[in-house]
Amino acid sequence: MSEKNNIPSSRRGFLKKTLALVPLVATASTGALALSPKNSKAAEGVSQHYVPIFFNNEEWRFLLAACERLIPTDANGPGAVSQGVPEYIDKQMELPYGHGGLWYMHPPFVEAAPTLGYQSKLTPRDTYRLGIKAVDAHCQQQYQKKFADLTVTQQNDLLTSLEANHLKFEELTGNAFFTQLLMNTKEGYLSDPIHSGNQSLASWKLIGFPGARADYKDWAGKHNQAYPLGPVSISSKRNA
Repeated sequence: MSEKNNIPSSRRGFLKKTLALVPLVATASTGALALSPKNSKAAEGVSQHYVPIFFNNEEWRFLLAACERLIPTDANGPGAVSQGVPEYIDKQMELPYGHGGLWYMHPPFVEAAPTLGYQSKLTPRDTYRLGIKAVDAHCQQQYQKKFADLTVTQQNDLLTSLEANHLKFEELTGNAFFTQLLMNTKEGYLSDPIHSGNQSLASWKLIGFPGARADYKDWAGKHNQAYPLGPVSISSKRNA
């Protein structure tokens, strides 16, 4: 992945920039198994037995592995998986957002500048389903393994190729899929825990965001001073 999206090298700076772009409150079971990535340390409050609603078993394995690579657990704190980000993404797929119900989804579908709005005929659900299938097929052909079974280095290289649009599939581009995945991973990592991501408020604590505290009056005029209290979620969850 490019330097600007290389979270392990400068996660705090990355999240500070992301915070200005991502809303903090983003808003028939498949029978899939609840799986956990290797060497992932669970954060308090994260269910280890979550059964995906939208993603099937192989898609869920991909999502766990990809989210762990985009925001891994490291010296700065818990990563995307241990904070419940895959659960956040899975639940978003069953909301109007996942079905493309929040924006105009009628033809013509043409290439246009991002400022002109969403142009793809694919909903987020379509993008994940087609993208994961295409990436796993590529990995199977290239490595005789699916993405979730690759080494960390191979997974990083594959995500870098997707971001750079070096991999192009029949129904969508690699960059379109990567952009969807990265955007939702960041949203989940920075969201209020009520949406299933950021379960221990680790990202808020890392960037110094106080969360849903009721009163900041005493600190309104104290510029360039770190806020001394830990974050609080909408449901009063705290990280001291």
